[in-house]
Amino acid sequence: MNSDLDLVIERVIRAPRATVWKAWTTPELFAQWWIPEPYTCRVDEFAPHAGGGFVTAMSEDGSAFTPHMDAAFLVVEEARRLVFTNAVDSTLRPANPLPVPVTGEVTLADHDDGILYRIVARHGDPEARARHEELGLVDGWGLVTAQLAALTEA
Repeated sequence: MNSDLDLVIERVIRAPRATVWKAWTTPELFAQWWIPEPYTCRVDEFAPHAGGGFVTAMSEDGSAFTPHMDAAFLVVEEARRLVFTNAVDSTLRPANPLPVPVTGEVTLADHDDGILYRIVARHGDPEARARHEELGLVDGWGLVTAQLAALTEA
C-alpha cells in the first residue's frame, strides 16, 4: 500500500466468503450493487477470469444507459482475490479511461464476524489519486461496499 498512490476501503461483511464471492462473480448479482443507488447498473460483459472483460453501463431512469466501465480482470483467485483495471479495456487493448486509470484489488479475508472485505484503488501517480479522491471515489466505493454488504448479509 502506497498512501501517495492508493485509496483503500475496508469493511467487515457479516456473510460467508462464498456469498460475497458469488456477488462479485455473478453478473446478475453484481449489477445489484456495483453502482450507487439510485442509479441502475447494466452488465454488458462480465468474464471473471484473468484476461476476461468487465463492461458496465449506468442509468438514472433505467432506460437510457451511458458507459460506466470498460475494464479487464487481471487476477482471479477463487474466493480470495480479484484484480481489475480500466488501463486496458475488455479486449485487452491499452485505454485512456476517464476520469483516471485505476487498478482495483479486492481481497476477502477471514474475520470472526464474517469476512474482512478490502478494496484498494491503485493509481499511477499522485495527481490521478488526488483527482479520483476529489471526484468522490472513497464515498462512491464506500456506498457500493455498503450495498454489497446489504445484499450478502440479507
